[in-house]
Amino acid sequence: MKRFAATFALAALIATPLAAKPAPVDVTRFHTAQTLPRLKGAAVIVEMAPGSDPAKNGQGLEEGLWREAVARELTAAGFGTATPGAADGIVQVMVERETIQRANRRNPVSVGVGGQTGGFGSGLGVGLGFNLGGGPKDVVLTRLSVRIRDRVTGDSLWEGRAETRENAKAKEAAPALAATRLAHALFAGFPGTSGETITTK
Repeated sequence: MKRFAATFALAALIATPLAAKPAPVDVTRFHTAQTLPRLKGAAVIVEMAPGSDPAKNGQGLEEGLWREAVARELTAAGFGTATPGAADGIVQVMVERETIQRANRRNPVSVGVGGQTGGFGSGLGVGLGFNLGGGPKDVVLTRLSVRIRDRVTGDSLWEGRAETRENAKAKEAAPALAATRLAHALFAGFPGTSGETITTK
């Protein structure tokens, strides 16, 4: 009987797949010693970045999830809230999501963010990229970019990007979970070390 029970338990363990771990999140932040004092205790408003096209990107119903996720992390980081006309800063949020299907994948490709001075996500001239080579499963690429600007001068005070490449069937690929994970990773240890890329799991 004991041998049967042990064999059954082993069979059940083999038959039960191990829970897949969430994909890591790559995070990079940018700021300067001159801009950091202007961020401390600032009251901000959160909005989608100019030029974003929710209809084109299929994000119309998801924008609120991303704004709320970023707003929660800003509050945890010590920022206050204010009406648009009274805010110290404006937080601009940009989200890019793309599903890469196995049938469409041939050779490894890199998809990057930023790179041109003056545009959203320029981040002092440094961008991030995904390596799309590797496994056979469909994946969802998600990139959250946030810029905090001075409301009066328009100066960029802080920028950050969080990116992940998740199995398309994983629960973490859903917008609600992705928004929470990426926003938390982006603002963990705010303001972060400028120009350093870290990976969180």
